[in-house]
Amino acid sequence: MRAVLTVLVAWGVLAGGGMAGGAPATAADSTLHRSPARSVAPGVAYGEFRMTVPRGLVHGHLLTVDLADPRVSVDLLYPGAVGARSPVSQLAADRGAVGAVNGDFFNITETQHPGVEATGASVGPAVASGRQLKGAVPDGQRFGPVMPPGATTEDVIGIGYDRRARLDRLTLRGAALTAEGALPLRGLNQYALPVDGIGAYTPQWGPASRVRATCGTDTDRAAPCTTDTAEVTVRHGRVTALDEVPGAGGVAAGSVVLVGREEGARQLRKLHIGEPVQITHHLVGRGPGPLRFAVGGFPIVRDDAPVAGLDTVAVAVRTSAGIGGGGRLLYLLALDGAPGQTGLTVHELADLMAQLGARDAMDLDGGGSSTLVTGDRYGATVRNHPSGGAERPVPNAVGVFSSR
Repeated sequence: MRAVLTVLVAWGVLAGGGMAGGAPATAADSTLHRSPARSVAPGVAYGEFRMTVPRGLVHGHLLTVDLADPRVSVDLLYPGAVGARSPVSQLAADRGAVGAVNGDFFNITETQHPGVEATGASVGPAVASGRQLKGAVPDGQRFGPVMPPGATTEDVIGIGYDRRARLDRLTLRGAALTAEGALPLRGLNQYALPVDGIGAYTPQWGPASRVRATCGTDTDRAAPCTTDTAEVTVRHGRVTALDEVPGAGGVAAGSVVLVGREEGARQLRKLHIGEPVQITHHLVGRGPGPLRFAVGGFPIVRDDAPVAGLDTVAVAVRTSAGIGGGGRLLYLLALDGAPGQTGLTVHELADLMAQLGARDAMDLDGGGSSTLVTGDRYGATVRNHPSGGAERPVPNAVGVFSSR
């Protein structure tokens, strides 16, 4: 009975106070028609909606998650390494998630740097089960649509240990402590480092090449790769290897690889084999307490209204995560990319999320990445039609779990 009431209450909030099949709501100046939601697990409901805009039909899929239900949890799904990709359905099935949507934008291609390997790593910070996996690349190095004024690659949607969802901003704080002083860290498992910076790569990075970290600049992703680089391997607190060029291959347990560019490289070249080096790093948020889960994106709704400066021109299949109910409701949405259906602008997406009940919302990766799945003991089912005709492998996803 409690599970049924949870689903009904969640969907009631989602429907703007009315049950599905009632008077239609409006979003982006269009009529929104909702199908009845159904429970996929205690505290988790799945439903579909359709609306007509002047350019055609929009078809969407929505998971509504009741974080107040103690049986429900949300976590980051990823394929065991930051620099790796896997389809959302595989990520969900591997972890036994009852629902999931794709997550952050990512380093999908390197056509601007011929011969450099695309890492597949995501743009923003990532936290999984309380483990801080990575920091944010410089704003000018990101992939994805233009962010609104005031947004940065450090923006995340996350859930704290208080089981409340919130928008936050995670900034990397860290250093390599040497005998001559502290060398500030400007990156953690990132596909791009700030000019003059030093980044740390842990075993969570995976086997992907670290060369991409020294390409582009803080304002120009397409800028050439610098040749002023250095790489230092620190194992159990002492320098064990020095190299001029960033390498590839997995980082061994107990080791950290430091990559520097420009001034950062010059500082790393001062280190010597056997020298003691202590490395610290931590993602610091603005909200109350640490986040147990976080994924990057950019805010599109704050305090019940679309943020200023959202794009009103580019139309695409999109994914979004929204928050309602005082942080106790999570809305996970993906549009359908089947032929004959249209997408939304970012501003239209914000209007839609606000209308669905989200007080705050983030834009996640879209286009061919947009995927929503539901799962059961037999595996995961893709509910939307990815616009590329098949699932695109992605670096991470928002996973929903529930004890049945």
